[in-house]
Amino acid sequence: MPTPTLRRLGALAAAALSCATASAAVDGLSSAEVKIGMVNVQTGPASGLGKGMKSGAEALFKSINAKGGVHGRQIKLVIGDDGYEPDRSVDETLKMIEQEKVFSLFGYVGTPTTNAVLPIVKEMDVPLVGAFTGAMTLRQPVTPQVFNVRASYDDEAEKLVAHFLAKGAKSVAVFYQDDGFGTAVLSGTEKALKKRSMAVAAKSTFQRNTLAIKAGLAAMLDAKPDAVVMVGPYAPLAAFIKEARAAGLKSQLATVSFVGTDNLVAEVGAAGDGVVISQVVPFPEDNDLPIQRECRDALAAGGEKLGFVNFEGCITAKVMVAALERAGKEPERAKLVGALKGMQGVDIGGMKLAFGDANHQAFSDVFLTQIQGGRIAKLR
Repeated sequence: MPTPTLRRLGALAAAALSCATASAAVDGLSSAEVKIGMVNVQTGPASGLGKGMKSGAEALFKSINAKGGVHGRQIKLVIGDDGYEPDRSVDETLKMIEQEKVFSLFGYVGTPTTNAVLPIVKEMDVPLVGAFTGAMTLRQPVTPQVFNVRASYDDEAEKLVAHFLAKGAKSVAVFYQDDGFGTAVLSGTEKALKKRSMAVAAKSTFQRNTLAIKAGLAAMLDAKPDAVVMVGPYAPLAAFIKEARAAGLKSQLATVSFVGTDNLVAEVGAAGDGVVISQVVPFPEDNDLPIQRECRDALAAGGEKLGFVNFEGCITAKVMVAALERAGKEPERAKLVGALKGMQGVDIGGMKLAFGDANHQAFSDVFLTQIQGGRIAKLR
């Protein structure tokens, strides 16, 4: 029997689809404006991630709007808060499509939340660009409406495992958030180890939107692995790192980009030294690429410093702007999808996109960083 959530989803989706079919106008589009809908975590223990994506995207869109927008249209970013909970993400997404009538969805945060809205995206044929997640469920098989900007969790896990083993680790464990995000990185770690005829040495979990890490830590203390891949946002991982060090855990510790590097460094203090973090954007403090300078300047205009999460928000917005430009003066959702698929090799400021018919992931580069002396540094 369908759950209340599924019944609500079905009813609202059918109503919205009927409404959209009856309308001759393109939703989210006027002569003066294009509306883009962002649903992600703006409150709660992972809110730094949603706020970072929002500030980076808004800074870039504001700079584009100041120059006349895209084909004379201002970009309006509409925000919905899902609290990093899948049911709320479904509700907010339906509001975006049915009530706000956005042209495209953009900048979601998290695997469980983004996976939850996939049926809506498919059924209502609305593009979703640049979710802040590396889950393979959003990459293979290719969903026609979904375009990822960042590298996958498989890419990140491969980089971390290779680093651990090069440093002499003989056993790798995984401490992960017990949901689609955690299992996505667990799966990537298992794949990377299997390539080397190894298996995950130990596993332990914690619940999303909690700091309940004690049981998971106890399992790691019992297993004594050489290295631990930690999978979660900054608040629970900061708690884990602090308690692990206090308890004498000697394992090398690492995590993936979703953690929210700047927030983690701020929360973990001296206990964080030595923690390795894989990144999917170039180092924000470098000045090598035009997009680093563009995003730094855009954020500085609002008094904000360029960091890892807002940089990803800015890069993702840059991809959206490039796609809107290529979709033409009278865009439709199908034209936006076509524009994105056709952007293979397009340079957005020193970073070249790899989109194509069979590949809806723009970049696969992964960079390693490490907390050193209470700061984040490149790991060479």
